[in-house]
Amino acid sequence: MEPPSLPCVVIAGRPNVGKSTLFNLITGTRRAITGDEPGITRDRIHGEAEHTGARFEVIDTGGIIPNDDELIPSEIFRQARTALAKATQIIFLTDGRTEISAADREIARLLHQLGKPVTLAVNKIDAPSRESLAADFHELGFEHQFAISAEHRVNVDEMLDHVTAGFPRGAVESPAETPLTIRVAIVGRPNVGKSTLLNALTGHDRAIVSPVAGTTRDAVDESVVVDGVKYVFVDTAGIRRKGKTREMAEKLSVVMARKHMRQADVVLMLLDAGEGVVALDATIAGYAHEEHRPVILCVNKWDAAKDRDKGKTVQAVRDSLRYLEYAPIAFLSAANGAGTQQLSGLIRRAWEAGGKRVPTAELNRFFEHLQTDLNTRIRYITQASVRPPVFVVFKDGTQPLHFSTERYLINQIRERFGFKGTPIVLRAKTKPGKPKREK
Repeated sequence: MEPPSLPCVVIAGRPNVGKSTLFNLITGTRRAITGDEPGITRDRIHGEAEHTGARFEVIDTGGIIPNDDELIPSEIFRQARTALAKATQIIFLTDGRTEISAADREIARLLHQLGKPVTLAVNKIDAPSRESLAADFHELGFEHQFAISAEHRVNVDEMLDHVTAGFPRGAVESPAETPLTIRVAIVGRPNVGKSTLLNALTGHDRAIVSPVAGTTRDAVDESVVVDGVKYVFVDTAGIRRKGKTREMAEKLSVVMARKHMRQADVVLMLLDAGEGVVALDATIAGYAHEEHRPVILCVNKWDAAKDRDKGKTVQAVRDSLRYLEYAPIAFLSAANGAGTQQLSGLIRRAWEAGGKRVPTAELNRFFEHLQTDLNTRIRYITQASVRPPVFVVFKDGTQPLHFSTERYLINQIRERFGFKGTPIVLRAKTKPGKPKREK
């Protein structure tokens, strides 16, 4: 007997209103790519979520442009309609910072025709002063409307309370055999051993990635379960220098590798022990750092290295990749499997660090005892989100935090609360003091 299917929540809307950000927030993942460029999401992306005991499927659709004759927009529209057909509930996402567009009106018309429950979410309302902007969207004719900010998690829980109100709680159990899944991207320049490492990690051979431009297809997921955790490894094409990427196929390999980094929970960055850290390694590692992904630096081909002084190698790697001071370093030989057994534990710990959340009261008790530079007073700190951990510091003065102060605070947070293996994002905001009364 098959288990009952989960209720399905579909997120729909025109391009660039924040659908992928909302999807990632609801599912607690980074499955969907986010960015300022309209139309980044083209395919339907599926995930599972839980809210107050209700489990449900979430589908992030591509940005819908009704009645567009171009191939990609029309395909997005077709796929979105397929998703909407199976929806139990629909979240119609709009941008509260813009006026109602013709596309918004057309999508609203299509959703009314479906006759399914629709919740209108007016996004990017991140402050009480902006709530009045959402009022105009009642014109679209939906009974249930919420002013939210997916980026800052404002009113999202309240919206989900409404969306999931009729969903079963406890009736649909998560299958016991479904393990925690961690998605891992294996990246590096050509010929550092990415596919060999994939074979070693998954225990079977697969097509080896060719360093010849254009021969590598889009990465294929390979998975293995270790100690009850499912690791999904994605082997990416070798990234070449910009001057070497004249061919469209090679340019696509760079784009796809960066896409897989964005979608990954953890990134394995391969280095060649015999060649050391070269300029291209720093560029690729920088991509992972820019995406705020937990990174594990894998010094591969260690058995063939001429100088096998680990301390000296660690120092050389740290000197070359200073911005990845949080990344653990593993020495291995993918060809014979030496050292690969340690990776599952390192990946798990980096993943857990990325999802760690510290209560605000505990954070501020800790920061009362920290000394920062004399020109900056930290008044308040809170953790805004996870994966990556984002902390917002409210401070006196109008000057930005000095780099050394920011680095000090990040290092203190990492050391005190165990954020080892994951980048930390620190955002500073000015908290104005009360004006003094004139006597």
